Amino acid sequence: MSATTVVVLMWEARAADGRGGELLEWARARAAELSRAPARRELLRAPQDRVLVMTWWPDAAYGDDLPELPEPAAGLITRPVHRWRFEAVD
Repeated sequence: MSATTVVVLMWEARAADGRGGELLEWARARAAELSRAPARRELLRAPQDRVLVMTWWPDAAYGDDLPELPEPAAGLITRPVHRWRFEAVD
């Protein structure tokens, strides 16, 4: 049996020119539709129409199959989504 901890998933995308608001709303809707609700969820934005979604999953193992946001339609983003997975250490 693997040890459990808090796993944090990060999802980051950059919107096509002028579509940052649309990408933010798309991400907000998809985060609300995850098959399971995370303990915590944050949506952030940054210059260049970048959108970041972070979800916290307590009592999860690093390799667990956890709900993640999908890839948006190609016309909404400028490049593939970046995804990272972290374990809380404190």
